[in-house]
Amino acid sequence: MRHSHFSPELERSLSTQRMFLSQFATQSTMGRVVLCLLMLGLLLPHFAAAQEAKPNIVLIVLDDVGFSDIGAFGGEIATPVLDQMAKNGVRFSNFHVAAACSPTRAMLYTGVDNHLAGVGTLENVIADNQKGKPGFEGYLNNRVVSIGTLLADAGYRTYFSGKWNLGKTSDQTPVSQGFQKSIALMQTGSDNYEAKSYAPIEDVSTWYEGTTKVTLPQDFYSSKYYVDRMIRFLEIDKDETKPFFSVVCLQANHYPHQVQKEYIDHYMGYYDKGWDQVRKERYARQVQMGLVPASLEPRLGPGAVAWDRLREKEKREYAKRMAVYAGMLEAADEHIGRFRDYLKSAGKLDNTVFIIISDNGADPYRLDKIFWFWYMFNYNVGYESLGGKGAFSAYGQDWAQVSNTPLYLFKGNAAEGGIRTPLIVSWPARFKGERITDAFAHVKDIVPSILELAGVNKPATEYRVRKIIQPDGSSFIGHLDGRADRVHALDEPVGYELGGGMAIFKGDLKLVRDTAEPYGDNIWHLYNIRLDPTESKDLKDTMPDAFKAMQADWDNYMAKSGVVLPPQGYRPIKQLLMNNIGDLLKALWPYLLLLLVVVAAVVYGLIRVLKRLRRP
Repeated sequence: MRHSHFSPELERSLSTQRMFLSQFATQSTMGRVVLCLLMLGLLLPHFAAAQEAKPNIVLIVLDDVGFSDIGAFGGEIATPVLDQMAKNGVRFSNFHVAAACSPTRAMLYTGVDNHLAGVGTLENVIADNQKGKPGFEGYLNNRVVSIGTLLADAGYRTYFSGKWNLGKTSDQTPVSQGFQKSIALMQTGSDNYEAKSYAPIEDVSTWYEGTTKVTLPQDFYSSKYYVDRMIRFLEIDKDETKPFFSVVCLQANHYPHQVQKEYIDHYMGYYDKGWDQVRKERYARQVQMGLVPASLEPRLGPGAVAWDRLREKEKREYAKRMAVYAGMLEAADEHIGRFRDYLKSAGKLDNTVFIIISDNGADPYRLDKIFWFWYMFNYNVGYESLGGKGAFSAYGQDWAQVSNTPLYLFKGNAAEGGIRTPLIVSWPARFKGERITDAFAHVKDIVPSILELAGVNKPATEYRVRKIIQPDGSSFIGHLDGRADRVHALDEPVGYELGGGMAIFKGDLKLVRDTAEPYGDNIWHLYNIRLDPTESKDLKDTMPDAFKAMQADWDNYMAKSGVVLPPQGYRPIKQLLMNNIGDLLKALWPYLLLLLVVVAAVVYGLIRVLKRLRRP
C-alpha cells in the first residue's frame, strides 16, 4: 500500500474535493472557470498545511559511546529515554561509522566519503605524507554541500548545538554549512564544566555562537548546556510554522568523564564485579534481545588484562572510573529526555523523527598516563575526585572493550569495535516500532535518508553554480517502511579507510586490513560480519573468489576516493606527539623546568651526601 505524506484530515478533505470536482465536471465553460477558482482557493491552504506537515528531524550524536552501552543495546546503564525511543522505533545492529570523530561527522553531514569531503583523517594524527593533500584540509571543503544547507534551502529551520570539530575558525562554524542558529565547540573535545582543554595537545577550547566567539556560563555542564541552547533556539522561533532540523552533538561520553556525584553514586559498587563479568552479562542480554548471534567467543585486543589479576586498589579505582562513565551517560540520557519533553509540551513531538548515533566506538586511550605530569598540575587525579569538576577520568582499554561488547577492539581501529555503533530511528507516526534490523547501513546513508524524509531531492553534481560531489549513500527509509529487505544491494561495495585501517563491505562480507600499530597486523582478512561480528573466523581461504574480488573493490575505492595511506609503521600516538610538539612544549615547559630543578636538587643533595661519606 502506498504511504501517504498527507495527514488523514487532509486526505479526507482532498477526497471530498475530488468528488465535488467529478460532480461538476460537465458544467459550462463559465462554470468550470468558477469551479477552478473555487478549487484553487480550497487547495492553497492545504498545500501550505502539507508543507507544515513535513516532519521535524532531530539528529542526536553521542561521543565515544560503545555498541553495548545503551540499555536497548544490552547495557546495564540507565538510559530510559533512549530505550523508549528504541522501543518505539528501529534499532540497527549493523550500522557503521568512521573510527574517529571528525571523519564520521564529515560523512554524517554531507553523505560523501570523508576523503572527498575534506577530512581524510583526524587532524591531530595526520601523517606527514597526507598533509596538504586534497581531501585532507581538516574541514568541509567546497566540493561538498551539507545537509544543513540542503534543508535550509528547502524551507527548513536549521539549528546546531554541541561539538562541531570540522574546522576551528569563525568561517568554518556550522553557520557556514547552512545552520541558521548554532552554538559550537570547535575542538575534538573539552572539559565538561569549563572552557578548559582536556589534554596538552589542545591550547584552548573555543565555542562560537554563529561566527562570534563566546564565553560559557558559570553553571556550564556540557550535556545540559547543549540541550538548553537547542530549546532556546526553538523557543525564539516558536511562532514559525516551517519544520525544523535540529542537531544536538553531546560531549558525552568523550573524556574527561565527568558528571555530578549523584549520578556516579547510582553505580558505586556495581562494577566491583569487574569487566570480565560485566561483558559476559551484556552479551547475554544482547543475545536475548536478538541483537547479535549466540555462541560467540569474546575476542580481546592485545594488552587486555583479566580482572582477577588486578590488585585490590586497582580494582577499586577502575570500578569507580566505570561508575563515572555510566553516570555521565545516564545524565546525557536525562537531558535528551528534557529536550523530548519540551517538544511534547510544544505539540511538536508526534511529527518529529529522532535519529540517534554514536560517532565511533569506545575510546581505550589513557592520555593521563602518557602526560601524567601535565594532568597532575591541571586536573585532580585522585580517587576521591574522579568524575567531579576539575577532575580527569578516563576508563581505559578493558572497560572500552566492555562498552563495545561483543565486538573486537575500539576507537581508532577498522575492527568492528571501532566502527560499529548504535543507530536508533524513531518516528512512531510512520515506522513500526520494537524492531531490530541487521541490515548493513553506513553513516553516509544518513543524509539521503533525511532528504527522503523531508521530501527533498538529492543534489546533482552542481549546486549553487559550483561543482560538487554527489552524496552516494543509500536511503534506509524504504527499508524502514518495509519496501526493501536491505539498505545496500548485495553486490554494492562500500569502502572505508582511516589511519591505515582499510575495509570494504559488500553484502554480509567485510574485507579488512589494519596497518596501524599496536593493534594492526597488516594482513587482509575476510569476515561475515552478520554471523561473525567478533571477526573471529577468517574466510579468505574458503572464499578465495570473494576475497580476490573485494581486493579489486578496495583498489577501486582507494583510487576513486583519493585515499592517501599513512607510511609503514605509522603509530597514531607517536604521530600525535609529533604533530602537536609546539602545543606540547608550550603546555609542558613549566612542569619540565620544575622537574629539571627537582632532579638537579636531588642530584646535588646526593653529591653532598657522597662527599661527606668519603671524608675521613
